[in-house]
Amino acid sequence: MKTIHVAIKDIYVPIKWNNTLDPDKVDALAESILSDGQTTPIHIRMGDGRYVLVSGFHRLQALLALGENSVAAVVVGSKKF
Repeated sequence: MKTIHVAIKDIYVPIKWNNTLDPDKVDALAESILSDGQTTPIHIRMGDGRYVLVSGFHRLQALLALGENSVAAVVVGSKKF
């Protein structure tokens, strides 16, 4: 699978993800990203002409907290999870 860089603003985050937010996990990931960079890409899929988050919600939130505008991502199949 090929990793691409995608503008965070172009990724739709389904509402269901908001119920899983763990601020401590976001903080820990943000610290890790500051020291090591983003080592694991998020997974997105194409849906209705836009990217949809499949996995990596906390990594995405950590990057947003750090003020990043883009994220390393892998586009996976269109199967909904």
